[in-house]
Amino acid sequence: MLKRVLITGGTGFLGKRLGLAMKGTHEVFLGARNNKQNQLAQRFTGCQVVPLDVSSVESVRDALIETKPDIVIHAAATKFVDLAEKFPLECVDVNVTGSANVARACLDRGIGTVIGISTDKAAPPVRNTYGMTKALMERMFCSLDGKSDTRFVCVRYGNVAWSTGSVLPIWKRMHEETGVIGTTGPDMRRFFFSVDEAVKLVLTAIDNADELRGKVLSRYMKAALIRDILEQWIGAKGGSWEQIAGRPGERDDEFLIGDLELPYTREVTYGGILHYVISFNERSESNPKVGLSSANTERLSNEEILALINSPPAADEL
Repeated sequence: MLKRVLITGGTGFLGKRLGLAMKGTHEVFLGARNNKQNQLAQRFTGCQVVPLDVSSVESVRDALIETKPDIVIHAAATKFVDLAEKFPLECVDVNVTGSANVARACLDRGIGTVIGISTDKAAPPVRNTYGMTKALMERMFCSLDGKSDTRFVCVRYGNVAWSTGSVLPIWKRMHEETGVIGTTGPDMRRFFFSVDEAVKLVLTAIDNADELRGKVLSRYMKAALIRDILEQWIGAKGGSWEQIAGRPGERDDEFLIGDLELPYTREVTYGGILHYVISFNERSESNPKVGLSSANTERLSNEEILALINSPPAADEL
């Protein structure tokens, strides 16, 4: 019998691709609060869907009773940095209270494995409300591991290229409408990797949950200067770019491993790729000596940047 997987935020860019990747080896349920998006996600992935609002613990319990999952992947979140600064209560309701609801319900139902999806914005120094809520989710999940047989693991990564609300689809719309791309920070640096790599990180966490329980898994990633992406875009597609007013909560660089986390981090290789395992209260004797930031990691080459910007998903895939 196939193991059952429930993905919260299952109608999101990552949730749908996790569904596509896992449906051949698992019975997958996508859960989200917008039933129109649920129907579209079902059509796109072929996975089953269920109404699920993580901000309501009763809704989470109902979804768990309906789907009876062995694994829960908690991808539901409000992730827009500027909106989280303007509407912090909604961000806390979804990212903190919602994560607590998922954790409590999974503990009550004895779910085998719970994977929390986090972000580089949760790494210290935290700059914005969104990052703070995700940092709380990481701490919550990792601290709850060991209180029952339920295994909690978190994964942390940077910008998933072409994910909903991220910079590439925003620039694409601007370019199509006016030929001019507005950027809030041409000299900012950001981690970028593909949705396939994001899915792989989650699958790696599931496959190694016994070893990783109570910890945060990240991996080595390259970064790009925003200006370099813009210049490659304009060079390939024409038009121009201009700097516009910044948004609240932004910072010049992101961190996958913050300096404060170094004593609690160890390096491990999965599938030939360097990964990082963070255990918040367990010191490592083989920790990396320098934190991994978008300032000190390897830069994406021009060819890699072009590959990213030239592979947008179709409209029904967003």
